[in-house]
Amino acid sequence: MAQKRKILHVVEAMGGGVFTYIVELANGLSDEFDVTIAFGIRKETPDNYRDYFNENVHLIQVKNFEREVNFSKDIKSYLELRKIIKNYKPDIIHLHSSKAGAIGRMMFSGKKYKIFYTPHGYSFLMENVSQLKKKIYRSIEKMCGRRNCTTVACGKGEWEESLKVSKKSTYINNGINTEKLDKIMEMPERKGKKHPFTVYTVGRINYQKNPEMFNEVAQLVPDARFAWIGEGDMRDCLTSENIVVTGWIQGEFALDIAKNGDMFILPSRWEGLPISLLEAMYMKKLCLVSNVVGNRDIIQNGVTGYICNTAEEFAWTINKCRNQDNSKIINKAYSEIVNHYNSNWLCARYKELYLE
Repeated sequence: MAQKRKILHVVEAMGGGVFTYIVELANGLSDEFDVTIAFGIRKETPDNYRDYFNENVHLIQVKNFEREVNFSKDIKSYLELRKIIKNYKPDIIHLHSSKAGAIGRMMFSGKKYKIFYTPHGYSFLMENVSQLKKKIYRSIEKMCGRRNCTTVACGKGEWEESLKVSKKSTYINNGINTEKLDKIMEMPERKGKKHPFTVYTVGRINYQKNPEMFNEVAQLVPDARFAWIGEGDMRDCLTSENIVVTGWIQGEFALDIAKNGDMFILPSRWEGLPISLLEAMYMKKLCLVSNVVGNRDIIQNGVTGYICNTAEEFAWTINKCRNQDNSKIINKAYSEIVNHYNSNWLCARYKELYLE
């Protein structure tokens, strides 16, 4: 029997949508490849993260991985990765997120290993950093983009941005595990008092996800309930009395709560290609999103959902749609996920790419 090719995923941002993505990709390819994940722990990393992966997926924690630039810890994480690679001897290295992408591409020339890099949202697109930092992040991406590495964007919008900093680039759309969602959707409804009309979102309560606008929309629609499934350092921004915050809960429980929501909203300041949006579309929720890269890659305004630019526009759309038949838009969005954004399709495309 031929020996399996070894893939090492380097994942600094082991949380949120990236965590969901890497679980599906690693599990989907673990029968045909020898898969190892070198990862960093974040606040939103599930405590039982091991339970999400198949038994034949190997996990190695990089203890010095950190989100922010920290030269001391970055050097230590570099040394940790060198040791992992020396022991594991991978054929393919796939780097995930800007931090891992920068460290990994500077470490390896691409002559000994086949190297891939997925940004999951470029750092130079972040809105909460200075123009100087954006220029620095873009310069780093351009410098690393000259290395012998293929950038694999997670959506068309991110791919278009990648072409500005790297000539060797392609894209594979994020995908979700529709079979898992089917099981959750088939679970019986919770007994008890019928809840009010609920608008929900999923993710970290941080600057990127724009909790200030979420709060403003809730204030403009006081007779609806707004639910934020997640936790974060900007929870204090959610002051409207009709908002409930669940805190961090495991994926299956979060999806069970989402199942009972009526409408999904994503007012992000920037995105890669959001898993929470794909899940909401498959769960047949009407989706309202902000007008940014990632969101508008998936949502066609008035066709598969609605794109809004202001809190007033979000509120007006919610009030308009809650009293009308939205089945045509909802079913079109569902069809998009089934045909273009499922994890089986995702894994098949990556298998082709890895074996080219």
